[in-house]
Amino acid sequence: MHTPHTTCPSCHEEVFLDELVGGRCPLCGYSLDEDDGTCSEYEETLERSDLGWMIFQYFVFKQFCSEGAAPLQVMQVLSRYEDLAQCNTADAEKMQFTLEVSMSRWERLLPKRCAKCGRIFFQGGKAVISGDLSSPEHKRTYICPSC
Repeated sequence: MHTPHTTCPSCHEEVFLDELVGGRCPLCGYSLDEDDGTCSEYEETLERSDLGWMIFQYFVFKQFCSEGAAPLQVMQVLSRYEDLAQCNTADAEKMQFTLEVSMSRWERLLPKRCAKCGRIFFQGGKAVISGDLSSPEHKRTYICPSC
């Protein structure tokens, strides 16, 4: 037999409805009758600014991961951006990043020019995207195995 119960938003303890004292939690005295049924935990932890930041992180993360960047590197770029945005938003908008990405099969077959030494190579090496977060386009360069 299941007795109806709820969780008190104030003390976060499980309270059975037949234990309520005058519509209040017997442990902390919080009035459960005034609760409109919405989950206040999310209201406490997520503010509107946090939600916007989470959406921004999601789309940046999705964009870079679809390019082939490692998720850890993307999160490091995002945390660096967040640190800069808290100190100076003008610097954060111009923040430069460089991420190593995986090459597609077609890219592996084509000849590539090394961005550091200028040598042309066919096998090995790595692809790198770089730019700033304010621009939608990112520069893709290649680095040979010897560099």
